[in-house]
Amino acid sequence: MTELRLGYLYGIAAYLCWGFFPLYWRLLRPTSPLEVLAHRIVWSVVFVALLLAALRNLGFLRSLLRRPRTLAGIFLAAVLIAVNWGTYIYGVDSERVVETALGYFITPLVAVLLGVTALGERLRVAQWVALGLGGVAVVVLTVDYGRLPYLALLLAASFATYSLVKKQLKLPAAEGLLVESAALALPAAGYLGWLAWSSELTLGQVSTGHTVLLILAGAVTAIPLLLFAGAANRLPLSTLGLLQYLAPILQLACGVLIFHEPMPPARIAGFVLVWLALIAFTLDALRQTRRRATRPTASAVVEVPAPR
Repeated sequence: MTELRLGYLYGIAAYLCWGFFPLYWRLLRPTSPLEVLAHRIVWSVVFVALLLAALRNLGFLRSLLRRPRTLAGIFLAAVLIAVNWGTYIYGVDSERVVETALGYFITPLVAVLLGVTALGERLRVAQWVALGLGGVAVVVLTVDYGRLPYLALLLAASFATYSLVKKQLKLPAAEGLLVESAALALPAAGYLGWLAWSSELTLGQVSTGHTVLLILAGAVTAIPLLLFAGAANRLPLSTLGLLQYLAPILQLACGVLIFHEPMPPARIAGFVLVWLALIAFTLDALRQTRRRATRPTASAVVEVPAPR
């Protein structure tokens, strides 16, 4: 199998896992979203630490301890991903899977907006059009819901900011997940200990299957991320950009077809506007990628020797 095909296999597998996440988190009832989040953090640390220990790749921790600015960035990334994970688990548990899918649809648009506000980037016309359509979609959905779709906005904002911080840190996937989870492991373990002391911990109290599913939350978190890292090392960025829409499409399908969440006409109109914005955004990104690929580089220029 070629590296390109392997990259596609890794990428599709990662986004399939993320796309069917609602089915997994719904199986963890009656555990509260906050307890699920704490289990996800603690068992992620355990799973990734065992994996890196098996690969004898824990030496990077010593070098991190000598980089305080990187450690501060890791702590910020940990808080952001905890907000993202907790919001998503709460959305699934409260039967708002469609709204969580919207959050991941608009994440690329929020990332572009973040680039303008935080990094001072200049947008092209197509990107402005995409942002305008996204803004109109939020207004339409606000009217439909009777409130701001705050879960979707919080998911998009937290993940876009997390991606910006991670881009600056430049940590490998497994190592980054281990350190981020470890930064939150102490409060997560403390919360689980308090639940156990107050006899409210569900681990080991519902059924054997339920206990196994809670413990596997760490592996379920880490495996798609490792698959994504394998895809990112083998696929062009434009291809990854197209594959990323597979996850919210599947999440939307889970919400509508499996959990039977309502999709009134106004909500459909809002999603159509979001999809039009993403089409404009994606076509512009592909056009820019193609333009950069065809642009002659310095090494491709053949110098003609001057006549003597």
